[in-house]
Amino acid sequence: MAAMQIMTNIKALQRIAGASLLAAAALMTGCAHHPMGTPVASADNVQKARTANISPVQMGNFTRGPAMDAATDTKIGIRATTIFSPYQDSFALYLRETLATDLRAAGLLDPASPVKIDGFLTENKVDPAMSQGTGSLAARFVVTRAGKSVYDKELRADSTWESSFVGAVAIPAAINQYTALYRKLVGKLLDDPAFRAAVGRS
Repeated sequence: MAAMQIMTNIKALQRIAGASLLAAAALMTGCAHHPMGTPVASADNVQKARTANISPVQMGNFTRGPAMDAATDTKIGIRATTIFSPYQDSFALYLRETLATDLRAAGLLDPASPVKIDGFLTENKVDPAMSQGTGSLAARFVVTRAGKSVYDKELRADSTWESSFVGAVAIPAAINQYTALYRKLVGKLLDDPAFRAAVGRS
């Protein structure tokens, strides 16, 4: 009986030790820094660009708006995880690359074009709350043609999703939803009739 009790105690200690190691591992991985993935062309956005009868454009400067906190352009906290842009730690530049990727796939990028698109990131938020996650991304897009401003408008994309109490589930879901906001915002730009008119073929 004594031997059986000793074995039972040993197994209980092993379970406690194993649980402690798992908890420590979770804490270590939770306090991580992750770069966002390189933007991949969106089939929907490429199709929008191809059918919009727009002229080839060149990409201008993309930066944070003057009223936006500098830290908001460089990192986003998702619970215990921090994500950042692989482009000079700037989410404004990530937006630029997302738009450029779609336009490049549509054959509509030309560094010599007289039509130029500049951008200013004005809002950048994500909150993976315990029950419902929310995210928002906004930017002011400015189009110039031969140096003359022909479009100046702020656009916004929002997202809500079912979030989990468990960080291992909630964090990847929030990252995916946040990344999708960039494609969504680019899609809104390509859908805007005023933008299409500004960059339309002469």
